[in-house]
Amino acid sequence: MKTTPLDSQDELAALRVLVAEQAAKLERQEAEVTKRDSIISLLRAQLELLRHRQHGPASEKIDRKIEQFELMLEEIEASRAEAEMRSGKLPLPELDDAPAKPKRKPLPDGLPTEELVYAAPCSCPTCGGTSFLKAADKVVQVMEHVPASVKIVRHVEKRMICRDCDTTVSGEMPTLPIEKGKPGPGLLAHIMVAKFDDHIPLYRLSEMYDRLGIDISRSVMADWMGRVSVLLSPLILLIRAHIAAVDRIHTDDTPVDVLDPGRGKTKTGRVWVYVFDGSGYQDPTPRAIAYYYSPDRKGAHPADHLADFSGVMHADGYGGYKKLYGNQIIEAACMAHVRRKFHDVIKLKPSPIADEALTRIGALYDIEDRIHGMPADERRALRQEHARPILRDLKVWIEDTLPTLPQKQKLAEAMRYALSRWAALSVYIDDGRVEIDNNIAERAMRPLGIGRKNWLFAGSDKGGERIANILTIIETAKLHGHNPETYLTDVLTRIKDYPIDRLEDLLPWNMLPAGPALQKAV
Repeated sequence: MKTTPLDSQDELAALRVLVAEQAAKLERQEAEVTKRDSIISLLRAQLELLRHRQHGPASEKIDRKIEQFELMLEEIEASRAEAEMRSGKLPLPELDDAPAKPKRKPLPDGLPTEELVYAAPCSCPTCGGTSFLKAADKVVQVMEHVPASVKIVRHVEKRMICRDCDTTVSGEMPTLPIEKGKPGPGLLAHIMVAKFDDHIPLYRLSEMYDRLGIDISRSVMADWMGRVSVLLSPLILLIRAHIAAVDRIHTDDTPVDVLDPGRGKTKTGRVWVYVFDGSGYQDPTPRAIAYYYSPDRKGAHPADHLADFSGVMHADGYGGYKKLYGNQIIEAACMAHVRRKFHDVIKLKPSPIADEALTRIGALYDIEDRIHGMPADERRALRQEHARPILRDLKVWIEDTLPTLPQKQKLAEAMRYALSRWAALSVYIDDGRVEIDNNIAERAMRPLGIGRKNWLFAGSDKGGERIANILTIIETAKLHGHNPETYLTDVLTRIKDYPIDRLEDLLPWNMLPAGPALQKAV
């Protein structure tokens, strides 16, 4: 078959336009399919929930099952909202829900204060006298709970018509986070923080609002949550790019149960965390935390997350990391993991040898406590002088002691673990920017541990991704001293009107906490 060559630039341009139109059409069709699939899944889940409520016996097991379906509905509806927003289409019609004493700290400044005055009697109860001298008042201050409230904000854009030329002039109303929707940025921020930082499922949050006389259904909040996730996605990508550009990170991962409706049970997904925190050696580079979700623990996931990273990576002994180490990434192992293994030995029974190992490791940590916060060069010099001999003697002692132990005991396993990772355990001695352990990443995983106790599982793989995305921005904001609700309120107020090429201004490290409002950092 012969083809006619494109002899003119006009023909080439026309072909490019045709390809672009077809690509856009295909993208719209895919978005429509995604939305329809979401509606089908939503209706099926609602039907199953109704069946359990109508016919299921009143038991804790059934109540837990209902909670699972409530969470699945949240994730389906939030995913549907994301798909709608990304496709640029109007939202689909909303579907109704189925039925030792610590030291006392002073009271914080700046709280609203209400004063209750209790007048003294007009006559003396002892003698009946009515003439008094003023005495010092007795004042007792207590903190009292004020129930949460929601207010209506009326945005009124004033308009005028020029008498001379009939031109209409008006004020400039800010673009709302959700067009034609009822929620303001503060309400959206509160829901996001309640869901992802306080770990309150949306159906429980709906019940809390209902007690205030406010009708906000779970499905409506799930829709809002999906749309806010899309709004915040550019900032989340910027935080992840920032992590990829530094040269020192801490990483860890944790399992997350994920509902698998097709099998009627849960499967195990994974949340990965990557942290940069140079505060221990006075690095001015902004601190940040990036979370990722994956449906399994295959090593391909961290390889993808760290494709652009080059430097030292603190990590545990997960085998999936091994292919990453080489010219681009240097492994730094975690001494806390070694110490933990010797602790596990003592938990089973007393062991003078394990005690000796912990004493030697403790001496290394004593040095770290003294040098924390010093410049990297000073940390390196002090480690080389004081920590290197202790670390060298520890290795010699383990090598001499290990052959004398029964090799199947946990004590021998702990020693073999340490020796197998010795080169990576020693990296921190010659680099003041490297930490002795990976506790920074383990601390960053705590929100997931707390969340699992409350929400127990993610509603879907998409829900797992949403958890990782929103935690990225909330935990990074907290790392920079922000109240996450105040920070998100400010960001959601501005982000739709903010210039795309200046979105870095809205990152947590470019904003300063300043009471109820935020200011751009100077």
